[in-house]
Amino acid sequence: MASGEQLSAIKGAKVLMVGAGGIGCELLKTLALSGFEDIHIIDMDTIEVSNLNRQFLFRQKHVGQSKAKVAREAVLKFRPHIKITPYHANVKDPEFNVDFFKQFNVVLNGLDNLDARRHVNRLCLASGVPLVESGTTGFLGQVTVHVKGKTECYECQSKPAPKTYPVCTITSTPTKFVHCIVWAKDLLFAKLFGNKNQENDLNVRSTDASSSSEHSEDVFELRADEDFEQYGRRIYDHVFGYNIEVALRNEETWKNRNKPRPVYTRDVLPLRPVGQNGNKDKASTGDPSSVSAMASLGLKNPQDLWSLKENSEVFLEALRLFFLKREKEIGQLGFDKDDQLAVEFVTSAANIRAASFGIPLHSLFEAKGIAGNIVHAVATTNAIIAGLIVLEAIKVLQNDVKSYRMTYCLEHPSRKMLLMPVEPFEPNKSCYVCSETPLTLEINTHRSKLRDFVEKIVKAKLGMSLPLIMHGVALLYEVGDDLEEDEVANYAANLDKVLSELPSPVTGGTILTVEDLQQELKCSINIKHREEFDEEKEPDGMVLSGWTPALAAEKTKTSDNGPSSSNASQTVPLKSEDNDEIEIILKDPEILAAGKKRKSSDISVAVDSEIFSVTGEVLTKRKVGRG
Repeated sequence: MASGEQLSAIKGAKVLMVGAGGIGCELLKTLALSGFEDIHIIDMDTIEVSNLNRQFLFRQKHVGQSKAKVAREAVLKFRPHIKITPYHANVKDPEFNVDFFKQFNVVLNGLDNLDARRHVNRLCLASGVPLVESGTTGFLGQVTVHVKGKTECYECQSKPAPKTYPVCTITSTPTKFVHCIVWAKDLLFAKLFGNKNQENDLNVRSTDASSSSEHSEDVFELRADEDFEQYGRRIYDHVFGYNIEVALRNEETWKNRNKPRPVYTRDVLPLRPVGQNGNKDKASTGDPSSVSAMASLGLKNPQDLWSLKENSEVFLEALRLFFLKREKEIGQLGFDKDDQLAVEFVTSAANIRAASFGIPLHSLFEAKGIAGNIVHAVATTNAIIAGLIVLEAIKVLQNDVKSYRMTYCLEHPSRKMLLMPVEPFEPNKSCYVCSETPLTLEINTHRSKLRDFVEKIVKAKLGMSLPLIMHGVALLYEVGDDLEEDEVANYAANLDKVLSELPSPVTGGTILTVEDLQQELKCSINIKHREEFDEEKEPDGMVLSGWTPALAAEKTKTSDNGPSSSNASQTVPLKSEDNDEIEIILKDPEILAAGKKRKSSDISVAVDSEIFSVTGEVLTKRKVGRG
């Protein structure tokens, strides 16, 4: 039962929730039932069918509608007298600036990605508003409290960057099924059904003058004189047959690797239309988005392991159905884990490529989990975490600093405890976000362009959305809606210049000031010129110190999905599709069980899909799927 003081703090509080998904639904309900009367919610997402098993405020009829707005309507049905203000928008939109954040007493995060979390953290620091951060993945969860000047900020401890794979590994030398998934999803699917003008590393034509005319043009273009069956077989033979033969010509590549086997349709399928089994018409009824190659071919169980022949049939049938039933979408499609036909196509393509490279095949159920980066969520964990968020929010509202706790929810008890409360860590004096510590960047200033610096460092690593870059008093780059045309043209021209040839040259010893006016974040970067970089260990061609994600190096050692080769700075990311998941690493359960103050080396938290669980004092890695 809440005390009079707590009730007074609750009723007078103005709360901002960011995220109305798995945690957000539970959190909004708990806030309403706990007596909070003024709640604002920001969420840019709409409701999907896959949300309904755990985001209990939503129903089938709500699919396609705003999560924030529907969540409000659902809660007002049992708490009609409270005020809930929804925003169907991106928290990174300009309207949600520092002044917007200043109106709240506390911010509660239920986000699903590192970029947005960092953005909210910086706005909370700039506005002086306490932040309660959270996340869940399966049975694991956490709640952390971040108060400027009193506890560490969200970025005081480094987070691993999303997993990426060198393009040459994906296109030429895959060794794991995830490499085949990335190839099928981000290269082949994108090439066939996505934006035709987007850069793509697939070999679409032959550079061998002696090759037949069939390979001298872009084979991905549908010819006027062929049907979808013929087109599908031609695509199949090119990507799984011809391209493999081309790769085999480079004997140096295969000296220490197993050679792949080219696969052609003639070797796997008879020369007859695919799907002549009486079930073909089943795929042509109803909503185009529900079209299914599996239904057309009479395949029912997504957990069955298809043979190479079955994968080939699904590949050709899925491609045929895209052009036959969803032709209007071609050219603008992106992979969606809730798109049955897309999942079928990617699964079959990945399996055929896996068979070619001697990699074990996977079922559609398994492939969907990898392609969608799915962790199968547990609603109970979300409910527990939501309750803990509210408890910490109440402490924050009462300014009860001594009672703040970072609480970790474990899958297996440690000292008979499933919830591990830990005192928050003090601010990290080396944190460039809350302590403004200068960073150091090693870079070849004679080769790297300003664009490389902006994309790989300022945006990707520092997480700035609207960056401004200065060298002394010289403005090198700026983004904003209020810029004049000549300024936009000038900054665009700067992007394509190497650093040492900018109007105000950037060389070794230069100090750059990088600022994001929306986040009110400013940091200094000391430039150190360096000639050469290890293409495998340093694929970006530049190294940022003072930001270094400590877990990334550790994960490289322990992960069996680490890159085996590299191609300069080119990488393909395996991105998270949705959910509120995190990665939790508890290195010393004895410290946590005793409730002692946390050391930075004891616990680390990051977004990813590989979960480390505690067994005694041993760090055990296990793979999970996303959901």
